[in-house]
Amino acid sequence: MQRVLTFRLNGVERSLDVDDARALLWVLRTDCAATGAKYGCGAGYCAACTVLIDDAPVRSCITPIGAADGKDVTTVEGLARDGVLHPLQQAFIDHGGLQCGYCTSGMLLGALALLRANPRPTRAAIVQALDHHLCRCGAHQRIVEAIESVAGGAPEAR
Repeated sequence: MQRVLTFRLNGVERSLDVDDARALLWVLRTDCAATGAKYGCGAGYCAACTVLIDDAPVRSCITPIGAADGKDVTTVEGLARDGVLHPLQQAFIDHGGLQCGYCTSGMLLGALALLRANPRPTRAAIVQALDHHLCRCGAHQRIVEAIESVAGGAPEAR
């Protein structure tokens, strides 16, 4: 149903007149110019489209925009502050936790959700949290190491 939805995208309030059943991914990419979330499989399996709604990771390709009404939506564009990378972003770079970069935004947001829920996760918890995130380049081990390097760090890392 077409209606006006209001949500906070990376801390900025947005109001859009949209079909509330439209996929969040496409609203973010086309209506909000937030292109960090990627279209991968279109069925929620690969997690390249992961964003956070009220700090919970969701697959934006299968989540209707109506689910974001009145909530906080975080995309990878909302991680860096004043030109300074978020500690997770920096750790991914430092540990080579990316290659082509297609899965990176989903991995970063999945990791951020994990660290906010569990600031000191075990390696097993990190692996489990990223279980549905597919990295076709084979950087998964380096991604886990990057997250481990931030886990338990300063509060600003979460």
